[in-house]
Amino acid sequence: MVAALPPASSAALPASPWHEGEITLQRAAGVDERMDGVGRRVIRDYLLDQHRDFYALLPFVVLGAVDAAGDAWATLRAGPKGFLQAPDEHHLHLDLARDPADPADAGFEDGKGVGLLGIELQSRRRNRLNGTISRSGAASGFDILVTQSFGNCPQYIQQRDFTPSRDPQRFTDKPARIADRLDAHARAVIAAADTFFIASYADTDTGRQVDVSHRGGRAGFVRIDDDGTLTIPDFAGNLFFATLGNILLNGKAGLVFADFESGDLLQLTGTAEVILDSPEIAAFQGAERLLRVTPRRVVYRPDALPLRWSLLPDGWSPNSLMTGSWDEAATRLQAAELAKAWRPFRVARIVDESSVIRSFHLEPVDGAGIIPHQAGQHLPIRVTPLGSDKPVLRTYTLSVAPSDSAYRLSIKREGVVSRHLHDNVKVGDIIEARAPAGDFTIDAVETRPAVLMAAGIGVTPMLAMLRHIVYEGLRKRRIRPTWFFYAARSKAERAFDAEIASLVEAAQGMVHLVRVLSDPATAAAEDYDVAGRIDMALLKAALPFNDYDFYLCGPAPFMQSVYDGLRGLSIADARIHAEAFGPASLNRKPDAAAQLPAHLTHAPATASVKVVFAGAGKEARWEPGGGSLLELAEARGLQPEFSCRGGTCGTCRTRILEGAVAYTKKPTASVAPDEALICCAVPAAAEDGGGERLQLDL
Repeated sequence: MVAALPPASSAALPASPWHEGEITLQRAAGVDERMDGVGRRVIRDYLLDQHRDFYALLPFVVLGAVDAAGDAWATLRAGPKGFLQAPDEHHLHLDLARDPADPADAGFEDGKGVGLLGIELQSRRRNRLNGTISRSGAASGFDILVTQSFGNCPQYIQQRDFTPSRDPQRFTDKPARIADRLDAHARAVIAAADTFFIASYADTDTGRQVDVSHRGGRAGFVRIDDDGTLTIPDFAGNLFFATLGNILLNGKAGLVFADFESGDLLQLTGTAEVILDSPEIAAFQGAERLLRVTPRRVVYRPDALPLRWSLLPDGWSPNSLMTGSWDEAATRLQAAELAKAWRPFRVARIVDESSVIRSFHLEPVDGAGIIPHQAGQHLPIRVTPLGSDKPVLRTYTLSVAPSDSAYRLSIKREGVVSRHLHDNVKVGDIIEARAPAGDFTIDAVETRPAVLMAAGIGVTPMLAMLRHIVYEGLRKRRIRPTWFFYAARSKAERAFDAEIASLVEAAQGMVHLVRVLSDPATAAAEDYDVAGRIDMALLKAALPFNDYDFYLCGPAPFMQSVYDGLRGLSIADARIHAEAFGPASLNRKPDAAAQLPAHLTHAPATASVKVVFAGAGKEARWEPGGGSLLELAEARGLQPEFSCRGGTCGTCRTRILEGAVAYTKKPTASVAPDEALICCAVPAAAEDGGGERLQLDL
């Protein structure tokens, strides 16, 4: 990602530097309009003075070239200090001898396109340029006439320092090994790699554009399939899509893996494709798309580099450590196949978060991973309280972000099930859980500021959202501006103080915390910011004038009061998101222009309706003014799964086989036209698709 940009001048900007492949991927990511302006300002056809000075300091350079057969190759070449020099802003001279053992060297001919990456591993600084080779007038080596020059972000670079192993102008006498596929040794090199470089090119209206770039991640982030195909996650970056855009156009790439300890180079070239839609993308933490490369020619060159690198203390890139692994992805994919099943989870850890809230950390014990959730969703669990002869289902909000490696339920001690969890469940016990669900979620990369308001145990989805906002912001290097209002009765009852404070600190000023205590008598002055409650007076005093998305969670009176206050300020209903616990719900005032889906506007039946529970082979008669379909099923001896009884959790979602339903209370959980949330649904009137018979898959 480029550095902060100065304001655009009134002078006309240059033409867009992006070609069709880059624009296609920018459009797929929803950033094409923004990147059009960025590209015109930061892609230059000359070298900045800071780049000219930087290149002169480098002991090696990464190059990308295309051979006579049209295959792309990437390579690393080293030289004595100063072997890279920029005599003027339009040229970079490389004092490099020809190396016939290097397959990329065949592309270093006069007039050919070339890509170059200057990278300093110890500082994570890097700059790129693309241009055309000129060998005329150069006593040794060649010049590059600059076509594109730009800075590059430092993400995913592991910090390493180097020592010379020999004179860089002397080539090794160890012979190269050439093959048409990966052998066992090559596979081992790739499997251990945390870094590689990739060359690509595109033939455009203005000529051949060659590019070479860096890729990094946790060791093993490149997966090797049985047939030798490499699958590589593509993480958040500068959104230029130079490499992937080239591949989208011509389907070719060249990769080089360096063994930093031995100086060996593994170079390969082959076909490549960009994957934009795959379950593996969601399963691999941090992946936004995938790249697949099938090698056709492989060259292994022992001792090719006259440099040896060692990883610096704390040299791992924080961005690399925020990404996943293929093993984790495999277990997540396995878990996704079990989404509708009840699975056993072991209580791995129990933490008292406050005088009334206790957290239970859950890990699956069936060999599959956890299903990634969205921040704010809840987890359905099934437990059998002491003294009960049957399991009870409850839904509790996950208080962790999608990036966290285990589920965490933070539960207030107040009901039968929560008291059982607090009083009887121990580390090592098994709790059954199903896939996370719920529609109360947040977009961490939205640019509009977010206002999170939590009262009491309502902090759990808000904490998950805050963790997600900060994590994604650090990963993508832009944290969504957020205000976090957290109200509790007393400091003793307030949970997660240290965790929230660390998130605020990590956000570097982008998250503003307001702690509210209704009973601050036993708290020190530094333990809270405001005495009282979250109300409109507090929001008006604390929030700058701006356009916000509001998120509310807590007791029903708190949410209704704040919601009504926000609507009184003409805040759109769609900008106010809320989550209620249990049967409580929010009395909303939809915007005049807002329209509910047709299946949520059905009127209840006014005549008797026969209800068929197809799965159980039972029937019942529903009468006008009667209770919900859930109550009718229970009266017939059925035990449908449910939790909230208010249309908020979606646990009771049931497929409609015949007929239609109406809702006595509009649900907040999403529901399709061919589904019913039976906890708040009744048969629909004939004019809305109902009739004398309603059949449910129950």
